[in-house]
Amino acid sequence: MPALVPRPTEAAFRSGHFTLDADTTLRLGAGAEPAAELLRTLLAPATGLSLRPSPEGRFALALDPGRGDLCEEGYVLTIDPDAALLLAARPTGLLRGIQTIRQLLPPQALAQAPQPGTRWLLPCADITDVPRHPWRGAMLDVARHFQPVSYLRRYVDLLALHKISVFHLHLTDDQGWRMPVTAYPKLTEIGGHRTESQKGPAGSATFDGIPHGGAYTRAELAGLVRYAADRGVTVMPEIEMPGHVRAALAAYPSLGNRPERTLDVWTSWGVCETVLGVHDEVLDFCRTVLDEVMDVFPSPYIHVGGEECPTAEWAHSIAARERAVAQGLPNPEALHGWFLGRIGEFLVRNGRRPVGWAETGAELPLDFTVMTWRDAAHTLTAARRGHPVVSAYHRATYLDHAQSDDPNEPPAQPGSVVDLRTVQAHDPVPEDADPDLAGRVLGTQAQLWTEFVTTPDHIEYLTYPRLCALADRAWSGATGWADFRIRLDEHTARLDALGVRHHP
Repeated sequence: MPALVPRPTEAAFRSGHFTLDADTTLRLGAGAEPAAELLRTLLAPATGLSLRPSPEGRFALALDPGRGDLCEEGYVLTIDPDAALLLAARPTGLLRGIQTIRQLLPPQALAQAPQPGTRWLLPCADITDVPRHPWRGAMLDVARHFQPVSYLRRYVDLLALHKISVFHLHLTDDQGWRMPVTAYPKLTEIGGHRTESQKGPAGSATFDGIPHGGAYTRAELAGLVRYAADRGVTVMPEIEMPGHVRAALAAYPSLGNRPERTLDVWTSWGVCETVLGVHDEVLDFCRTVLDEVMDVFPSPYIHVGGEECPTAEWAHSIAARERAVAQGLPNPEALHGWFLGRIGEFLVRNGRRPVGWAETGAELPLDFTVMTWRDAAHTLTAARRGHPVVSAYHRATYLDHAQSDDPNEPPAQPGSVVDLRTVQAHDPVPEDADPDLAGRVLGTQAQLWTEFVTTPDHIEYLTYPRLCALADRAWSGATGWADFRIRLDEHTARLDALGVRHHP
């Protein structure tokens, strides 16, 4: 039996093979051409197969909207010696099935160069596959260390192979602003560059002396969104507010609580004390930025951060204290929830769903979808309040932590080790959740913060195979450690074919 990652819901394999060769053609039902084009695109480099469409094609791709049991992403794949059928209720289901077809072929099918002499055989099988959770995400922080859009496309390709549905793109932070905003050009001109970077963990007094910067064009980001959508991946942007905004304040000091200050783009790690003010100019700024974000990113979800926002500047600001009094708030600290409430209402009015990080599990307005990261118990806390929840518990999903305590591991976030088995064991729905609460848990996702991660190779070393484990758990549910390890041992040949520098 081929070792598929993630494991299908139901799979029965039979003797025999269907052969893909120069004579293989595709019979396409209405709406199936985008999936067929993806299959051609993905297989062409290694196989050279054209897979042209034909009414007589023995490999059929079809949509059946009446198959409600397959939901948005499910599919049925039937492979016989003389014919094959990939069926789904929705186009995304066909895209998920395409990735299964890739994994059923020899690993050489994933290579980016011709593989002469390889027979492209698909084992005969009956597969019905529907994900357990709709949200299976991966967050990449490009604010701390910028990555070119060419790499982001490769990152998307690897997510799609593992049936990850959401690419969470962390675009802004204290150390850099990566998205252009027409009305505020200094956000990238100034906010996109810092003079150096801290060496070692937060609090270190050592810096590398090397300037770092970068920003995307609007066209690059829009192109990335289309590229990901063609592979069934939604790109969800994150624009941090009201904290983690030092880069924005370096560009536009008037947005802060002390507009007379000249600030630099932060060169340190950790939590910066400088935050947005709460005056009308700031709210106008945030709405203008988010208007452009929504124009570029059609994602139904828009992440606005919201976490780790020190309130000392508000406590010392006359304008902030007056705002708190005018809004009937008990103290300046309560401006945090008030601010996020205004931003959330704006996004909801524009047909989007605001997303925020939860620190205590109880501080976000009810309009928000909550990402619980600090404590595993906060997942149920947020669900009880009525929030949709994504489990992002840091001790099981933060891939910037080392995978082992081996002293030869590359630089990583100090603190606890997050090993492969820990990731595989993490269930986004706690065992004691009743069905109503469980229904509010959308799924889970991995996080890769990049204070210590500067290159694509390092990104992939930290990401794989841990993301394989998260993808398996989120799609398949609990499959057992032994079963996963057996499948992973074979799956690593696919990662090797793709040139992924993964952890042993």
